[in-house]
Amino acid sequence: MNAFVTPLRQVAAAQESAAPSARPSRTDILSGLPQLAAAIAPGAAQRELQREAPFAAFELLRASGIGALRIGREQGGPGGSIADVIEVVATLAAADSNVAHALRTHFNTTELLRLDRSPSPLAQRQIGWVLEGKLFGGAFTELGTARAGISTSTLLREGEHHRLNGKKYYATGTAYADYFNVFAVNAQEQRITAVIPVQREGVRVLDDWDGMGQRLTASGSVELDNVLVYDDEISPSSREQLPGRHASALRQLILVATAAGIVRNLFSDARHYVLHLGRPAMHSPAERSRDDHFVQAVVGELAAASYAIDQLVAENARQLDLGAEALLLEHEDTENIVLQGALATAKTQLVVSRLALNAAERLFEVGGASATSRKLNLDRHWRNLRTIFSHNPLLHKSRVVGDYELNGTRTHLEEGRVF
Repeated sequence: MNAFVTPLRQVAAAQESAAPSARPSRTDILSGLPQLAAAIAPGAAQRELQREAPFAAFELLRASGIGALRIGREQGGPGGSIADVIEVVATLAAADSNVAHALRTHFNTTELLRLDRSPSPLAQRQIGWVLEGKLFGGAFTELGTARAGISTSTLLREGEHHRLNGKKYYATGTAYADYFNVFAVNAQEQRITAVIPVQREGVRVLDDWDGMGQRLTASGSVELDNVLVYDDEISPSSREQLPGRHASALRQLILVATAAGIVRNLFSDARHYVLHLGRPAMHSPAERSRDDHFVQAVVGELAAASYAIDQLVAENARQLDLGAEALLLEHEDTENIVLQGALATAKTQLVVSRLALNAAERLFEVGGASATSRKLNLDRHWRNLRTIFSHNPLLHKSRVVGDYELNGTRTHLEEGRVF
């Protein structure tokens, strides 16, 4: 089954014509967020069971203008903060974690555009596309290389243009996007980035992501068969520069914010189960599940975990906002501020991963064997969280943080890589 052939049946004509005539403000976008999430949430658990890709959700996102949230006012955008973006991600993840996760590369793209004080013609065009509601995906990683991050895809000149060939994997969100960023190497073995329309001839997006969680993030393959690329669609890779290092931390925080939304959702599912489906255990003195002291204790634990995670993520977002401000203002201490943002994000991931995964396991303590029903699909929360926190080695993160705190070692923090 190729879930990327046909959009969801729920895409209605009203949704397709919902694009606003004027660009929404930051206030418009944030005030409309609860309604947007409420429109995306119904059927999310069943979509995951049936592997039905949420194309309708992305039509709603385009119409809402939410993808432009981070574009600055001086660039014609709403001027939202990183804290705004992170709350958007968490709120959408509470509705459907696949949708939130699939926006990760898009918000990475808009962050780099926001911080570009001398945008190239390509960057200016990208800003215009974002303001029109277009969404961005990415095709960076390949399977089968000696280690992650190595690119064997090639971009070679052919007359007045170029041809791109290769196969990417973990192309999260690209199936739902209008454009995508792709890494390749040129004839000089230099790594470059190209920005290409998803519908261009020779681009084939496959539904072959087989992870146990986050199943509908479109994180599978992109095949690139002699794809035409023009000179003005190419730019050098800038991962090692400060904006790239800052954006690397943001990409990680987007994953954590997605986890925060999942924990909100599992807490909501726990309450719903207890109030509407649960019954007291045979040996319980309570007449109703909601009056069982042990059930109450578990729900209290879940509420506390969700609250703590939200606070950690929000504080982390504020730290990254400081980094973005320093970059824009060329603050004399910018390098250290960006480094502190990377440290904060690593620390947040380490703590949130433990709280979130424990919450997803404890969820089942509110019910008996009936809570494991496939129809309820409550196990998706643990599967989704475990998949998210498997993206990057948590043990390596704790080691890097410890080495910095003990010895002042900054190597991995300054590489611009996701550690």
